[in-house]
Amino acid sequence: MKKWLLLGLAIGASFLGYSQSTPKYSNEFLSIGVGARAFGMSNAFVASANDVTAAYWNPAGLIRQQDKIQLSFMHSEYLAGIANYDYLGLSAKVKDKAAIAFSMIRFGVDGIPNTLELIQNGQINYDRVREFSAVDYGFFLTYAQKTGIEGLNLGGSAKIIHRRAGEFTTAWGFGVDVGVQYKTESDWQFAAMVRDATSTFNAWSFSFTDAEKAIFESTNNVIPENSLEITLPKILLGAAKKFQFNEEYSLLAEVDLDINTDGKRNTLIRTNFISADPHMGVEASYNQIIFLRAGLGNFQQVRNINSEEEWSFQPNIGLGLNLGKLTIDYALSDIGDQSAALYSHVFSIRASINAQN
Repeated sequence: MKKWLLLGLAIGASFLGYSQSTPKYSNEFLSIGVGARAFGMSNAFVASANDVTAAYWNPAGLIRQQDKIQLSFMHSEYLAGIANYDYLGLSAKVKDKAAIAFSMIRFGVDGIPNTLELIQNGQINYDRVREFSAVDYGFFLTYAQKTGIEGLNLGGSAKIIHRRAGEFTTAWGFGVDVGVQYKTESDWQFAAMVRDATSTFNAWSFSFTDAEKAIFESTNNVIPENSLEITLPKILLGAAKKFQFNEEYSLLAEVDLDINTDGKRNTLIRTNFISADPHMGVEASYNQIIFLRAGLGNFQQVRNINSEEEWSFQPNIGLGLNLGKLTIDYALSDIGDQSAALYSHVFSIRASINAQN
């Protein structure tokens, strides 16, 4: 109990100490999500996460995976294929009361033209154009265990963040995520997850040649300097309930609330101190083989063609097929183009190894 109290005090201190000076949307690529199952439910997955992807959604849910070993891969594209987003996860039950996992996330834009040296002796020379990539990586090492209280599980992830833009800049960061899940005898599930629990510190390093600096100055651009970026805690709350209609048909419903502590954002609930973003999803199952999913989220206020403010939302749908040791999931985000975000196709595969009887 004492170690959890100390962790709570550390979270509170980091939150109060940096909330007024940190940037919004720090390491935001880690907020996209993983797994087409969760995407189909509009990322309402904190309470019901129970497979290898729980290492990202809620480390406590990792202990609920049904197989001894699980391997998952996901791929999606954003901005009309300009950006690629990939996820790889491996998890294992080390004993009945504990589980571990390793996960990796990559979000990158490749083939960006470097035109800093486009001009040579006053003439345009396209042979001097080089390409580079802007890539963000997240590496997670996760541990989860059962507690002495029936239905209560705890978990945590240590993560390393690496961000790079060609040879110009690199950043390294370290953070911790913690989570808890509680399942009642009546199949109610409640969960809380704190991402970047003690704040995540990202050290940025920039490297430019004298010629490149001269180009920045001549074009009135600011030359970046080495700096420290802090990612404040984000709290995710969830409640889910599974309804079993008969031996073949069931329905899982979940409602989540994401609370950002970096100030006012364009969300449904917002103050100068925090912003909260609700989202919800359902998953209908036939014999635990075929799954149909849907969800709503990303409620935002936008301006229409008449410059009038109106509320938008993002509806998602998804499909799943359980083939025993192999599960294939698909999700399509922003059905009907209801939000400012562009729709994306998300595919993921999960393989089960040494399945437990």
